[in-house]
Amino acid sequence: MEFLLLLVGTATISLSGVMMPGPVFAVTVARGRSSPWAGSLVALGHGAVEFPLMALVVWGLASFFQERPVQIAIGLAGGAMLVWMGYGLLRSRPEEGEIVGKTPRVWRAPPVLAGMTTTASNPYFFLWWATVGATLLSRGLAFGLPGLLAVAATHWTCDLAWDTLVSFLTFHSRRLWTPLVHRLVFGGCGLLLIGFGIYFAVSAFLGG
Repeated sequence: MEFLLLLVGTATISLSGVMMPGPVFAVTVARGRSSPWAGSLVALGHGAVEFPLMALVVWGLASFFQERPVQIAIGLAGGAMLVWMGYGLLRSRPEEGEIVGKTPRVWRAPPVLAGMTTTASNPYFFLWWATVGATLLSRGLAFGLPGLLAVAATHWTCDLAWDTLVSFLTFHSRRLWTPLVHRLVFGGCGLLLIGFGIYFAVSAFLGG
C-alpha cells in the first residue's frame, strides 16, 4: 500500500508540473499543428534529457545543480536559447493560400530534437529534479531498484500522456486554423518562450 501511495503521489506531483504552461508545452502545441503524435516524440526528446539527469541526481549530484554559479550559468544559457526559439515562432507565417506555416529552420527540426532542446534550456527543470524530483527518487529508492525505476517511469508516463493529448487536440483542430489563428497561436507560443527565457535569465542572475 505504501508503494502504491508513492506512485499515486508521484503521478499527482508530476502532473501538477507537466500541465503548467512552459517551454515544452509551447513547442508541443507548435509541432502538434502538423502531427497528432508530435507530442509523443517531444516527450521522447524530453525523456532523453530527463532519464540521464535522474541518474545523476541518484548518484548524488543534486547539490551541484543548487550551486549559485551553476544556476546562473544554466539560467543565462537556457534563457538565451528559449528567447531565440521564441523569436523563431514569432517569425512563423502561414504560406499564402495554405495552412502549413513557413517556419524558421529551428522549428523544422524533428520533434524529438525540439523536446530535447526545450527541456535542456529550462533551468527550472534542473532545479525541480534537484529538489522535488530528488525527494521522489529517494523515496522510490527505499524500495530498491524496482521502486526507483517505477517512480521514474510514472513521472515520464505523465509527460508522455499530457504531451500526446496536447498535440492530438491541436492537430485535430487544424481545420479551424486560419492564417490569423496560426499567427495568434504561434505568436502566443513564441511570446511564452521569450517570456520564460527572460524570466529564467533574470531570476537566475538576481538569485530569485
